[in-house]
Amino acid sequence: MDARRHPRYKLEVDLRIYPRDSQVVRGHSVDISESGISALLRVEVPVGEVVRLEFTVPTGDVQIHALVRQRNAFRYGFQFLEAISQLEIIQRACRQLDVAQSTAGV
Repeated sequence: MDARRHPRYKLEVDLRIYPRDSQVVRGHSVDISESGISALLRVEVPVGEVVRLEFTVPTGDVQIHALVRQRNAFRYGFQFLEAISQLEIIQRACRQLDVAQSTAGV
């Protein structure tokens, strides 16, 4: 059984990841929830590192710090860390994605 805190919604957008001691890493999201985002990256980012993420959701642009929680080959899981205003943008986007994907049967 999947015991996640928040439901995931399919979201395919470009991501910019800024690791602590590295140049920007580009990736592509797979899904999003109110507490995190999953993405495909071609460059390794260490699990446990805090990074800055930049991406756009249907409700606005997001810039937020996140913890690299897990990695499985090229797929990474990021947990959002702060920024109430940024989390509100993400929460609104998740509500919109929920309605859109429920109606579409995704």
